[in-house]
Amino acid sequence: MKTNILKSTALVLVALITMSFTVIKKETKQVKTRESKINWVGKKEIGSDHKGTINIQNGVLEFKKDKLVGGEIMVDMNSITVTDLEGNYKNKLEGHLKADDFFGTDKFQSSKLVFTKVEGKDGKYKVTGDLTIKGITKPVSFDLVVDSNTASTTLNVDRTLYGIKYGSSSFFDDLKDKAIKNEFELNVNLVF
Repeated sequence: MKTNILKSTALVLVALITMSFTVIKKETKQVKTRESKINWVGKKEIGSDHKGTINIQNGVLEFKKDKLVGGEIMVDMNSITVTDLEGNYKNKLEGHLKADDFFGTDKFQSSKLVFTKVEGKDGKYKVTGDLTIKGITKPVSFDLVVDSNTASTTLNVDRTLYGIKYGSSSFFDDLKDKAIKNEFELNVNLVF
């Protein structure tokens, strides 16, 4: 009987030691690029806003026990489109957004967001990350809601931090109704 008790105790100890050294592995979930969407809004100081889309090139979200712990999203800057204009005006604005005074897509074909800190639970997170646009990396923070196999957020990005000063009243005088707000808005819906 003592032998059975000792064996049982030894097995329990081995099990506890094994469980205490077991590391919870991250689960990496691929972002489904064709189903995911990014809509942007650029606003003028006076006058109408412009809207459009931009495609996700690739991305992953990392989870531990169904809790978001990290992620990385790569955006195809050449895919930027304007959805509120048609014809020549649409083509002209898309060309301007791809030009050097905006996103310079010939040289900077991708932008990237890398999550550096994730706080929260129950599908509601505060994410801090490094956003790289035109080769310049700056920190950003935003709220992200995760529900089942989707994640969504709206964030504002100050374009002047990434060297995009065109039409900014912070840098140019006498722009009047041609002034463009420094921040543009991104509405992101990820499917994974």
